[in-house]
Amino acid sequence: MGILGAIDDYLNVRNIGGKKGMSARVKMFGLTLFSFAGAWWFFTKLGHDSITIPGFGLVTIGWGYVALSIIVITAMANSVNITDGLDGLAGGLLAQNYFLYAFITYNENLFLLSTLCVVIAAALAAFLWFNIKPAQFYLGDAGALGLGGGLAVMALMTDTLVVLVIISLIYIWEILSVIIQITSKKLRHGKKIFLIAPYHHHLEAKGMMEETIVMKFWLLGALLSAAGLIFYLIPPLW
Repeated sequence: MGILGAIDDYLNVRNIGGKKGMSARVKMFGLTLFSFAGAWWFFTKLGHDSITIPGFGLVTIGWGYVALSIIVITAMANSVNITDGLDGLAGGLLAQNYFLYAFITYNENLFLLSTLCVVIAAALAAFLWFNIKPAQFYLGDAGALGLGGGLAVMALMTDTLVVLVIISLIYIWEILSVIIQITSKKLRHGKKIFLIAPYHHHLEAKGMMEETIVMKFWLLGALLSAAGLIFYLIPPLW
């Protein structure tokens, strides 16, 4: 997915394409293709065919695991990419997420994955030094798509999809705000719900400073990561 994002970034920089870069359909097709490859690997090579559902325990879903994996990986890559709209916003949230999964993978005895998560989180922390406003470096599609998809892979490898949902609520709301906005404009003859989507730009349009938005999202992200950790360490009663 990072490769796909890098190609899109290159096209953007070179001003190639009808609207600069890949069209939405081409990008979505590429994301789905990469997601399918990962899902197929999980299912056929690793034998993953079940998930833990609160209230039901371990549930075997067979081929449904492939479809679920495609949805999770594609959704995470897209939602992180949409969130990456302000200096430092997505980078700071991703650093928190990968530090959390460094612990989770270590606790699951997946030491290579844990090491990878630590390296990614540390790299993101260093990257933030140059990514906070005024940014000198950017994640771009290469970073956002790759790291978003990677986070989904960590959740699938550790069977912690519920934890992923908890820590990803900001990403989920960001992409939902775009979907709500588009749906409203189509069904309500151009009327909008938000001043502009995604939601962080809505807050910006209302007069909130960029640095304030980023800091508040970081704080909320830290609380969500803490909630995800608690959920992981103290399984609910079922």
